[in-house]
Amino acid sequence: MGKEPMGTIFCWRIITDMIFKNKIRFVFLIFLVTLILSSCAETKAGLLPLGTFTKNSVTVSIYLGKTRDGNDALVASFTPPEGYHLYGKDIPRNGVDGLGRPTLLELTQASQMKAVGELIESASAQVPDFEPKDLLVYPVGVVTLTLPVTLPADSNWVEDEVSVTFMACNDRGCKPPVVNQVISVRIPNSTQ
Repeated sequence: MGKEPMGTIFCWRIITDMIFKNKIRFVFLIFLVTLILSSCAETKAGLLPLGTFTKNSVTVSIYLGKTRDGNDALVASFTPPEGYHLYGKDIPRNGVDGLGRPTLLELTQASQMKAVGELIESASAQVPDFEPKDLLVYPVGVVTLTLPVTLPADSNWVEDEVSVTFMACNDRGCKPPVVNQVISVRIPNSTQ
């Protein structure tokens, strides 16, 4: 057998001493580690999950997060199937010459949140290598849109709703478009 690294022996001695000499400390340590890990797993990179759904092979996950300047924001990640792209947020609602649909995250008219800025995209839409050239597309893969918002001042969590639009395509064809799909979300108030 080879020699064990000094750090490994030291750690092993600490653990075995805790197990055999002071079981209460060991149980407390396990509890503390579990608590820390569970609190870290609650949100993904500071994002509060609000909802996820899949339609026409695209998975959309909605989160509440912050903008770079610390303001509240809705964040939507659109995950198309392997090899598919989504269309740019700025193309016309009915596409270009009827082709494509914009990728959008919007508040509905009934929403208690208020948009306080422009929709921010994770990647810039690009001119395609096919016609029509003004049918801007995102690179193949996941697209994330962020919408700065103000949250309602209500004293409790609020039932609210958002809307998404998207269409996924590849060089062989397109999935049917999803237009103004309403998603119910539960959001905290502005003081939480």
